[in-house]
Amino acid sequence: MVSALEHIEILTKEAIALLKSLIETPSFSKEEAETAQLIADFFDQKNIPFQQKKNNLWAYNRHFDKRKPTLLLNSHHDTVKPNKSWTLDPFKAVVEEDKLFGLGSNDAGGCLVSLIATFCYFYDRSDLAYNIAIAATAEEEISGKEGLEIVVPELPEIAFAIVGEPTEMHLAVAEKGLLVLDCTAKGKSGHAAREEGDNAIYKALKDINWIKEYKFPKVSPTLGPIKMSVTIINAGTQHNVVPDACNFTIDVRVTDQYTLEEVIEVIQANIESEVAARSIRLRPSSIPMDHPIVLEGLKLGREAYGSPTTSDQALLDCPSLKMGPGHSGRSHSADEFIYLQEIEAGIRQYITMLEGVVKA
Repeated sequence: MVSALEHIEILTKEAIALLKSLIETPSFSKEEAETAQLIADFFDQKNIPFQQKKNNLWAYNRHFDKRKPTLLLNSHHDTVKPNKSWTLDPFKAVVEEDKLFGLGSNDAGGCLVSLIATFCYFYDRSDLAYNIAIAATAEEEISGKEGLEIVVPELPEIAFAIVGEPTEMHLAVAEKGLLVLDCTAKGKSGHAAREEGDNAIYKALKDINWIKEYKFPKVSPTLGPIKMSVTIINAGTQHNVVPDACNFTIDVRVTDQYTLEEVIEVIQANIESEVAARSIRLRPSSIPMDHPIVLEGLKLGREAYGSPTTSDQALLDCPSLKMGPGHSGRSHSADEFIYLQEIEAGIRQYITMLEGVVKA
């Protein structure tokens, strides 16, 4: 009989081996078929039945019981493309002084394999108060519509979720949502040499100044204030023509104090420009500070905080905690790496926290 400690050691070795294979298999967003196959092969080797849709895979614990609530473990297996500053081969898994280098090692391969190991640890257990689902999903890096978004409707109702992103295993108990707003200030064209026209740029500047100065009154205790930034502006066709339109884009990071619809309503009521939202999919998310999984993390001395970045958490309509091994600052960086000890510690922390919640 293998002890719990030996089981974790075996799962950790298997997780690191899987991560090395994932690193050496390109998996840019929308091109994840080969890494999906690697994960499928891993489940097959473990005799774990799974389901697949596009490049997304998910599975349930052996003793799944419809009468029990279900918790979700989720992370992604797609990566960004390597930037030009890489000095190493991004598709070669290299270990040096406990660092595992390779594209996707930190974001979010280390998280994914740690969650898969955690799922395997609990897979055969019959003494659980929760069902456990694991989902390895695609297109996270581009907020794509054929990743977690098409998996969620296939799952039972989710009581709560852990989303694997590099947080140094601290507890991201809230995450800002994202609104991208395309705005158009309209004027009237005319000759720049005469007092003609109605300059759309000046109208846009008035609206942009409001965006710069306005503060939404409700401030989130974990995420702080809503942040609005004008990031793109475009107007004019030639130097001597007063422009009749000025287009600009607003990046809005929304907190849990407002819905995306409320934010759009406030902005539209205060500027003259037309406002069109590209999407209202990426909503703010959070989990209560007194949720059992959060309390288990706090007992281990982990810190709770609000995350300014957006992940697949935004696609879940349930309490969700973002947490995983690795450091956010290494994500998308040249010569990306994760410490092997971070993976081992991450698996142990995931298991310890869940033990305090899922045991019947």
